[in-house]
Amino acid sequence: MTSPSAPVSPDPVPDTSLTDFLLTHGFAGPGEPARWTPLAGGVSSDLWRVDLPGRSLCVKRALARLRVAADWQAPVSRNAYEWAWMRFASRHRPDSVPELLAHDAEAGLFAMAFLPPERYPVWKAQLFDGQVEVATAAAVGELLGTLHAASAGDVTLAAEFATDDNFHALRIEPYLLATAAAHPDLGDVLRGLAHRTATTHLALVHGDVSPKNILVGPAGPVLLDAECAWYGDPAFDLAFCVNHLLLKSLVVPGHRADLLGSARVLVEEYVRRVDWEPRPDLEVRGAALLPALLLARVDGKSPAEYLTDDGHRLFVRTVASALLRVPVPTMTDVLDSWAAALEATPTEPGGDRPD
Repeated sequence: MTSPSAPVSPDPVPDTSLTDFLLTHGFAGPGEPARWTPLAGGVSSDLWRVDLPGRSLCVKRALARLRVAADWQAPVSRNAYEWAWMRFASRHRPDSVPELLAHDAEAGLFAMAFLPPERYPVWKAQLFDGQVEVATAAAVGELLGTLHAASAGDVTLAAEFATDDNFHALRIEPYLLATAAAHPDLGDVLRGLAHRTATTHLALVHGDVSPKNILVGPAGPVLLDAECAWYGDPAFDLAFCVNHLLLKSLVVPGHRADLLGSARVLVEEYVRRVDWEPRPDLEVRGAALLPALLLARVDGKSPAEYLTDDGHRLFVRTVASALLRVPVPTMTDVLDSWAAALEATPTEPGGDRPD
C-alpha cells in the first residue's frame, strides 16, 4: 500500500517511506507517476533507480542484515556516514562522486543523481569483459591518494568520522577476525593486523574501494558505496582495491598481464601522493594487509563470488598464507610474489590453459 498522496508507481514500491521521501524532498508531486527499478546494490544496501517524468535519480537505503550466507549485521547509521563521505569527496573532486540530492538520516535514505551506464560503465564489468585499461587503474590510484591527502591530519573529519564501531562490524570482524578464526595457525598474525588497523587514525578511509563500486566516467573514475567510511588507516583502501585486481588475474582469461600491470600502476600513482606520513610506513601496513584481504575473500564472511574453482581458492590460500608468515616491506613486493607464483604454476591455478 502507498499513501494517498504518494507518487503512483507502475512497479511495486517496497514501502511508503520511499514514496514519502520523494514527496518530502520535492522530487515528485502527489499522484505523479514514479517507476522504481531495483539495481544491484551489493550485499549491504537496497538501491533503486527512480524514473519520474523527464528525470531519473537513485535512492539508497542501508540494510541491517547483510545479504551473505554468514550472520553479518551492521548499524544502518552507516548510510549517514556514506552521505557525509560523498559530501567530503565532492568538495575536493566533484566529478568523482554522483551529484548529491537529498538525505533523510532518520530513515537511512539518500538520493543522488542517476548516472547512465552507457556513459558510466562499472569498472568490474569492464574488467570481466576483458576491457583492462591500465589508465583507469592509474586514475583510481591518483584519486584515492588525492582524497587521502586532502583528509589527512584534519581533526574535524577525524571527529565526524569516528566510526570505529561501524568499521569493526563491516570490515575488521568479517574480513580479518573471521579469517583468523578460519585459520588458527595464522590467528595471531591476523588479530595483530586487525588491532593495528583499528588503532591507526591518519586519514578518511572509503572502506570499499572495489571495482564494483567504481564507475568509469568521461571525466575519470566515480566512487560509490562509501558506507564503511571511517577516519583510520588509508593503507586499508589501497590494499582493498589492489586485492580485487589480483583476484581477477586468476579468472579473466588472457588479461593477466594487464591486470597485474594495473595493480602496479595503481600503487605507483597512489604512493606518489602520500605526504602525510613516511611512505615506507604506509607501504609496510599495506603490504601486510593485502595478503590478509586476499585470504579473507576466500575464507572470510564475504568470499568473492567468482572464486568458485577449488584450484583458485587453494592458490590464494597458499600465496597469502606464505606472505602472512613472512611479511614483505612493500606493496610491489607482494605483487612480485603473486606474479612469481602464477609464473611457477604450469597451468592456470584452476586447471585452465595459461594466459
